[in-house]
Amino acid sequence: MIALGSDHGGYELKKEIINYLEENNIAYKDFGCDSMESVDYPVYARRVANAIVDGECDKGILICGTGIGISIAANKVKGIRAALCHDVFSAEATRLHNDTNILAMGGRVVGPGLAIKIVDTFINTEFSNDERHIRRINQIEE
Repeated sequence: MIALGSDHGGYELKKEIINYLEENNIAYKDFGCDSMESVDYPVYARRVANAIVDGECDKGILICGTGIGISIAANKVKGIRAALCHDVFSAEATRLHNDTNILAMGGRVVGPGLAIKIVDTFINTEFSNDERHIRRINQIEE
């Protein structure tokens, strides 16, 4: 299951991603926000991150205006590896090399068409299980 969260700056893009997930029968849970009204992104980053750490969801997608703040907030939660991606190559590489569990994007940075390609790549790329990448992830976790 995919955990979704956004602030007001990412709300419109989150709706586009929800449409993609529903069209492709991909299970998700939306942790808010629910409108364009100004909210604080750390609240939604924490909700999504906790859902992953607690095992309620497998991966997450977070969106704020730039993706920067919400990814920083998510990475404060132990066990989370959130990556800010605004291109398909980075989304693929971060799954292959970093086994990231949250994709962050900027709703004011990336358009819906590209965002869907990034989401699709992030969701469908498996971790490489390469020994050198495992070693590096372990170093990050320490």
